[in-house]
Parts: sequence; C-alpha cells; structure tokens
Amino acid sequence: MASMTRTRSGTIPSMETSGHQFRDNTLIVVFGASGDLAKKKTYPALFGLYRNGYLPKDVHIVGYARTKMDEEEYHKRTTSYIKNPNNDPEVAAKIEEFKKLSSYISGNYDDSPSFQNLARHMEAIEKSYQSRDVNRLFYLALPPSVFVPVAKHVKECCYAENGTNRIIVEKPFGKDLDSCRDLLSSLKQSWKEEETYRIDHYLGKEMVKNLLVLRFANVAMGAAWDKHSISNVQISFKEPFGTEGRGGYFDEFGIIRDILQNHLLQVLSILTMERPVSFASEDIRDEKVKVLRAIPPIERKDVLLGQYVGANGKPGYLDDDTVPKDSVCPTFAATTLWINNERWEGVPFILKAGKALNEAKVEIRMQFKDVTQGIFKDISRNELVIRIQPSEAVYLKLNTKTPGYAFRALPTEMDLTYKRRFTDTKIPEAYEALILDAIKGDHSNFVRDDELDVAWKIFTPILHWIDGKEGPRPKPSPYPYGSRGPKELDNFIEKLGYKRAAEDYSWPQTNLSNL
Repeated sequence: MASMTRTRSGTIPSMETSGHQFRDNTLIVVFGASGDLAKKKTYPALFGLYRNGYLPKDVHIVGYARTKMDEEEYHKRTTSYIKNPNNDPEVAAKIEEFKKLSSYISGNYDDSPSFQNLARHMEAIEKSYQSRDVNRLFYLALPPSVFVPVAKHVKECCYAENGTNRIIVEKPFGKDLDSCRDLLSSLKQSWKEEETYRIDHYLGKEMVKNLLVLRFANVAMGAAWDKHSISNVQISFKEPFGTEGRGGYFDEFGIIRDILQNHLLQVLSILTMERPVSFASEDIRDEKVKVLRAIPPIERKDVLLGQYVGANGKPGYLDDDTVPKDSVCPTFAATTLWINNERWEGVPFILKAGKALNEAKVEIRMQFKDVTQGIFKDISRNELVIRIQPSEAVYLKLNTKTPGYAFRALPTEMDLTYKRRFTDTKIPEAYEALILDAIKGDHSNFVRDDELDVAWKIFTPILHWIDGKEGPRPKPSPYPYGSRGPKELDNFIEKLGYKRAAEDYSWPQTNLSNL
C-alpha cells in the first residue's frame, strides 16, 4: 500500500506573492556604495542572500558612488562588515565568490553623463544574458537630499525598456507632511507606485512580521485583542549609547523623526489593524492605512521629551562637539496615541524611544485590565510582551498558585523565547528579508504613499512645536546617561493606567524563599 504524503500544515496561500519574481537576468545597482549604510547593512544583506541561494541566478551587483576607488578598495569596503568570526573556510570562499559578481563605477548624482556611463557599464554586463528582457533593481542607500535627482537620472538613463525595473528608497521620507508630499510628488514623476519600494527595516524584523500570524492564526489571542480586555499598550525602543560624534545629523532630525514616526508607528499599525481580506500586500496595507486614519494628531499634553546629560563617566548630548551648545533637540520622547475606532477607543498607546538609556531593547508590552476583584486582592495584571530585539521572544505574564502548601496567587509567565525553542534556526537580518521581498515583487513589508501621508499627519503638529515653528521650543527634561529616562516618565505612564508588576516578580526565575 502506497504511503500517504502528509499535507504541510500552516500554509498561507494568500501570502504567496503575485508579483513578478526576478529569477535570472538581474542587475542590482547600489547607489551610495561607499557609505556607511551600504557597507554595514546593504552589502552584508546581499551576501546573506547569496550565501543561502536566494539571489537570482547569474546576478551581478554594481556599486555606484562619488568616491573614486579601485576594485580592490571597493571589495574591501563592501565585505568589511560581513561576519565570519570563526574564519570558516566555506564562508571565506563564499565571500571571494561574492566579490566576483560585483563591480564598481564612480560618478556624480546630479548629471546625465555620469548615469549614461553607468548605463553603458550595465549594458556591457547584460550582453552575456540569454534574454533581451532584463531585471534591474536600484537601491538608493543615499541621503534624502539626492533621492530626487538620482531617481530622475536613473529613469532617464538607466531604465530597462525591455524588462522590469524596481527602486528601493531608504527613510527619511521628508521631515514633515509638506516635505513628504513634495518628495512623493517628485519621485512619482519618474517612478510608478508599483515600481517603488520604500524601506523601513523594522517591517523586515522577524517579530514584527510574526505579528500577523500571532494575531490572526490564534483564536485565543484574537478574543482579547480589544478595549474590553486591554488597559494600555507600550511600544518601546531603548539604546544604551548616545550620538557618539554623529550628533550633527541627529540634531537635524531628533528622536521622533528617527524612531517614533516610522519604526514604532509601523509596529503600531500592524498590532492594531483589522483582519485583512487576505495576506496579499495591498490587502495588508489597506488595513494599516485604515487604522492610522483613525488616529488624530498627537496633542502636546500627550508628549514627554528628554535629553541625556553626562553621568557614570559618559558625556552628555551637549558635550558632543557636533551638537550646537544650546540645542534643545530631544534624545528621548514618549508620546500617547489614541485610536478612535470601535476596537481601540479609550486605550492609550504609548510610543517611547530614547538614546543613552540603561539597556538595548525593543518590545511591545500589552497590559490587560484588572481581574474582577472580590476573591483576589492586589493581584498582578496579565501582560503580553513581544520582544522584537534582542533575543526575540513572546511571553504572557499570568498568575498561578504558589507551589506548595500555601494558597496564594503568584505572577509567572508562559515563555516562548526563540533561541530556546527554535535551536537550529538562524533568523535573517531585516535587510535580507526586505531585499528578498523586493526581488520577489512583494510590497507587503514596504510603506505605501498614502500610509506615509497619514503617518506624517499624526506627528507633524508636535514636530512643528518642537522645532519652534509655533512659539518657543519646549525644553526637554534632563536624564542621566545610563538611566531609564526622565524622572517624569513613571508618572506619565501611570496616569495612563499602567500598573507596575509586583515587587516579588522576577524574570526568568522566581525564588520562592523571597516571597
């Protein structure tokens, strides 16, 4: 009797991309190839995809930048952040192979002859392809000041008439609503929306991508995912270091533009959106836009700003030589967002981010309402915590009976820590996942134009207030380098209903003798 093949469980048919996947005859052009973003993120991601067999067959990568350098210097730069800590000969051999499929050409970002030269270089490579139909993926690892001229010249000089073209654009997408609209309008003069992939690397992080499955593949989760069960939600980003000599760039943008308006708001939209019709990219993005449209602009009373000062032997923000000495740019911000829809009305969503804090952590913390009183007194609240980085994890804090003779409730947790549960799995870097999505033609994890527009509407009024466009600039509260943030933070969160865990709770183990 023939053995029956068991169907694989857990498949998501609607997540299978409907876009055109680049399988061969593909060129990837990295603009800004000599810069920090390219060498630290873009090229290591491309190598990761190459090493694991995910790049198209016979792919060629062309680096382009203003810097004049030979091939040896180019390869040295582009492979300097590729990790091979144990000097594995197999990885070393792959790095050498990777170098051979990459070349470099220098040129300006604002004149046609430079891009015509790039086009000739690309055409020479494409002569070896079997088909006249070619695929070109242009990655703009560039500052926003040159997005528009580069996009325009690429369309005019380097656009493949026979084949498929895609362009990946990095944040920031403007500084406020008007500048964002100007940028979108300028890019649209050269590139269609379906050809454009606006990258926010948080959408490529494993735990952010997992939110869709956690929410919509588990009845137990979905049943409590609303205002009837949830008291408050915090989405937190913490960095243990300051600007470290890069304060000049940071001072122009600040922590809200750098983290809250994009990364944390993207997490919020996936966390709170309604169930999509399918997991096709436009269905997902439609629901994200819908929930963002239900969020009114943030009010000043719902904002706490901070700026770190020197402590524990570490310099303060104003001690950075690249920062203006009278700067009131916030390095910490907590903002409360409210969603005016049937599911979330009245639930505060607290987005907070800061530099020079006490630890490195990005997490979602959903605190549930109090259990009905009467038989219990001062019992801890349930919390669902989704750790985005480091050490990806999902854990549910709940109450259980204390082991032994005593009969009292004890806070503990159901813990899904990835590195313990999935011991043989390597989680890809966010940039790897997103570049692969662009190769596949899957827009799910990229930011759509109308999504950007509504996101800026939420934040622009407080950004104009902080920038001093509507009266005096607010002075941020000082907080010591290495602390949890401004001293006002606890009161800011507690007035929104957050209750701190019981003193006798400790994670991951609780010593009963201390109770």
